[in-house]
Amino acid sequence: MLPFEIKTIALFLLTALAEIVGCYMVYLWLKQDKSIWLLLPGAISLAIFAGLLTLHPAPAGRVYAAYGGIYIFSSIIWLWLVNGVKPTVWDLSGAGVAMLGMAIIMFAPEQRIA
Repeated sequence: MLPFEIKTIALFLLTALAEIVGCYMVYLWLKQDKSIWLLLPGAISLAIFAGLLTLHPAPAGRVYAAYGGIYIFSSIIWLWLVNGVKPTVWDLSGAGVAMLGMAIIMFAPEQRIA
């Protein structure tokens, strides 16, 4: 069985992929003059994205906050692999900071502020 941290990051990465694909379908239709039919898989992908966010055992606000870090990281990878734009050192540094923020939010020992 995989450790909690690996499962969490894998689920976040899958969630980010669903969101980015869904948004990219809309982008292709609006900005690249592609078929309006791309909105259908885009909508399905965005619905999957929303459903995946509910699978985390942590409270929703914490999940949404931490997910932002993975989304930033995944978007930089998308920029490179799909858009063909090599990330700058600043892109990678920013993504690293975002991932650190995600890790702090999701994996730090729980201590509530009074």
